[in-house]
Amino acid sequence: MTIAGVDLPVADEMKVLGVILDRRLTFDKHVSAVARSCNYHALAIRHIRHLLTRDLAQTLACSLILSRIDYCNAVLHGAPSGTIQKLQRVQNNAARIVVQAPKRSHAKPLLQDLHWLPVEQRITYKLAVLTFKIRRTSTPAYLSRHSTHRGTQSHARLLRSSSIPLLQTPFSRTSFGKRAFSIAALSTWNSLPASVLDTDSLAVFKLNLN
Repeated sequence: MTIAGVDLPVADEMKVLGVILDRRLTFDKHVSAVARSCNYHALAIRHIRHLLTRDLAQTLACSLILSRIDYCNAVLHGAPSGTIQKLQRVQNNAARIVVQAPKRSHAKPLLQDLHWLPVEQRITYKLAVLTFKIRRTSTPAYLSRHSTHRGTQSHARLLRSSSIPLLQTPFSRTSFGKRAFSIAALSTWNSLPASVLDTDSLAVFKLNLN
């Protein structure tokens, strides 16, 4: 690419706020980098696990591993399943270390015992909480403008769902387009039960999501 007579190389990827963006937004390289970092800390915790109480081991795992898995994880909504599974294996490994379970033990009951949501559910949780905050505060404006209440003016009669705070979701023909925040976040919000949506408190909303 040439701009003002200067040749500028086109990069295959770039890093923004700690997130590695690739051309197709698969986030595969970003997830691989996160997994390497998490595995390094998981190995360190494993070496000293016999010296730690379970509560302390869980605190370290949450601070050093889960915090990295959760960082900007909303951008992973709709990412290829193989990409998500990389992070899920990291979380499963962390759970086995905390509860001192064998390496090949089934991870699902361990996650339930630790009250850890699986990676894909953590992504949905993040989008739902972010949408709740946007609807309550109308900030930031560049995200709030995508949150429009689904009107009932076009309906000839009042629908039973009109009292539910659903949001107007834009239409997209492609799966790639559906990963945009303006669609992913609103679709996630609309998929929640009415009992969860009809909440005024953020603390209660988070509790109901679990």
